[in-house]
Amino acid sequence: MYLWGVRMTSLFIAVPCYNEEEVLPDSAKKLFDKMQTMISKGQISPLSRIVFIDDGSKDKTWEIISKLHRSHSIFRGIKLSRNRGHQNALMCGLMTLKDEADAVISIDADLQDDINTFDEMVKKYEEGCDVVYGVRSKRETDTFFKRVTAEGYYKVLEGMGAKVIFNHADFRLMSRRALQAFSEFKETNRHGADGRLQERDRRV
Repeated sequence: MYLWGVRMTSLFIAVPCYNEEEVLPDSAKKLFDKMQTMISKGQISPLSRIVFIDDGSKDKTWEIISKLHRSHSIFRGIKLSRNRGHQNALMCGLMTLKDEADAVISIDADLQDDINTFDEMVKKYEEGCDVVYGVRSKRETDTFFKRVTAEGYYKVLEGMGAKVIFNHADFRLMSRRALQAFSEFKETNRHGADGRLQERDRRV
């Protein structure tokens, strides 16, 4: 998007949700404040959006998403017809948004990753990076079990010869070009995602 002759990045935030009614109002406020700050500084386009993907939640998650959408146009929602799993919900969101945004940042609904790094991620994108990983320097909020199993998981993958970014989880920016290229892969057993998923039954 161009504003007063200046090219501005249209940034979408993709947030997979499953039974997130307890954390969603607070997370939505933090994301809203962050995005509005970036918009006011001219870092991103006013057409940037926060998109929640409801993975068949059984609580009031979709009700909250719908209410957020009614409160401000920056909020949008995608509701899957049933629970498909976190990675599949994320994939559906990314594939839905790939034609709309210049870049998409994916982040978990509990915001354990630092949203203040959005600025740097967008900067790297504008410098020409198609994929920008957000890597956790520490896992202090994780339980001992989760921390140990996560570290073991990455080590096993490395031992098998896989090229992985340690501690990056699902927190990353992908450009439209990267998402378009990603959509061309037809494998159904991708690492962390099922390429066949396109199902959704409602959007706001």
